[in-house]
Amino acid sequence: MVIRQGQDTITVSTPGPGLHDITGTIAAWVSRQEIVTGLLTIFCRHTSASLTIQENADPDVRRDLESFFAAIAPAESRRYRHTAEGPDDMPAHIRSALTDVNLTIPVRDGRLALGTWQGVFLFEHRSQPHRRQLILHLIGS
Repeated sequence: MVIRQGQDTITVSTPGPGLHDITGTIAAWVSRQEIVTGLLTIFCRHTSASLTIQENADPDVRRDLESFFAAIAPAESRRYRHTAEGPDDMPAHIRSALTDVNLTIPVRDGRLALGTWQGVFLFEHRSQPHRRQLILHLIGS
């Protein structure tokens, strides 16, 4: 068996806060690597955005998650010492710390081995649009 690897950096433009479905982009990249069985790591190179695997069927799930995170880490500058980058920055760091900046997903038959209702999401925590860099690394055969 020959072990192969692929690595790339992709940029995801976010229009603002929320869960942005990137499953299709990630799946297309994986399929171009021609690795049938392996392990994909996705790493978000930011401290105010994160990654999550979540339900992709009912948009209410995303809305409820966004509301929950807004409630537990509200953008109220009087609550935080770190305010130099705006009232949404420290809450973004908190939200990112409570989620993940990296994901590991098995690859089976050349495809992401996600469950029926699972999708990969970039969770933008800042209120303005951003360009987020993700490093993708796939190893397998």
